Amino acid sequence: MSASFASALGAAHDAAAAQHYPQGALYVVATPIGNLADITLRALHVLQLADIVACEDTRHTQALLRAYGIDKGGANLLALHQHNEAQAAQQVVAQLQQGRRIAYVSDAGTPGVSDPGARLVDAVQKEGLRCIPLPGASSVTTALSVAGAVAASTEAQGFVFHGFLPTRAGERTNAIQHLAQEPRCVVLLEAPHRIQELATALAVLGERRVTLARELTKQFEEVSSHPASELPAWLAGSPQRAKGEFVVLLHPMAAQADAAFGQGEQVLALLLAELPTKAAVRLAAEITGAPRNPLYEAALRMKNG
Repeated sequence: MSASFASALGAAHDAAAAQHYPQGALYVVATPIGNLADITLRALHVLQLADIVACEDTRHTQALLRAYGIDKGGANLLALHQHNEAQAAQQVVAQLQQGRRIAYVSDAGTPGVSDPGARLVDAVQKEGLRCIPLPGASSVTTALSVAGAVAASTEAQGFVFHGFLPTRAGERTNAIQHLAQEPRCVVLLEAPHRIQELATALAVLGERRVTLARELTKQFEEVSSHPASELPAWLAGSPQRAKGEFVVLLHPMAAQADAAFGQGEQVLALLLAELPTKAAVRLAAEITGAPRNPLYEAALRMKNG
């Protein structure tokens, strides 16, 4: 056992063992997103207690468990990932029906958000079996907590989790045009080899503020906010800035942007009665200062509605 975690298992037992952990239940366990010290005491206790640990990658999870001094043989690990989730879920159900405790972990963070786990939970619940959440690390809430991006106003309160955008350029552009109309904070995820493409696509949002959070909880963690139009240049400023997994937060629309867009829609409705769509959108944007792409989407809705 690593010396730094030598006392953790004892502390986990002292803190969590008094709670009842029913048999025949699925325990959905959040694991660290980078810093091993972010595991919870209850997670450590349940991972020790579990008869089977179902996991996204058995090799990754075995290494994680060993880091905490938890010894699970290969027979106690079950691979359950996006490619076999439906089939493996039935194996989990069968084991639960025999009274076994099963913990499910994804490679990092909270299962069932952007990682596998949702179909597993659905299958277990449909059989009338219990699912018990063990909360912990999440890249989404970690990034939100330091971005200042969730508005307190009633007009744009809360946030929208979108996850990964489509990889095809046309589909991605359409998705961004749709998200440009969302007044609340939008949470996206992106891989390092596609972050520059995403930044270029987001640049059309102009002055809308965007926070990039990478390598969260790790040694080279970085959280940086910029107007969308400046993202490509900022990323290109250093090779290090494009490394690591990203959480990307589109900040809520500024109040003035909301007002401009509302005024733009009113002007657009009048212009569409007399002009072709593209001309009406161009003039409405010039007159009101509202962004052109969302106005074009609004024009299509008006024509089709």
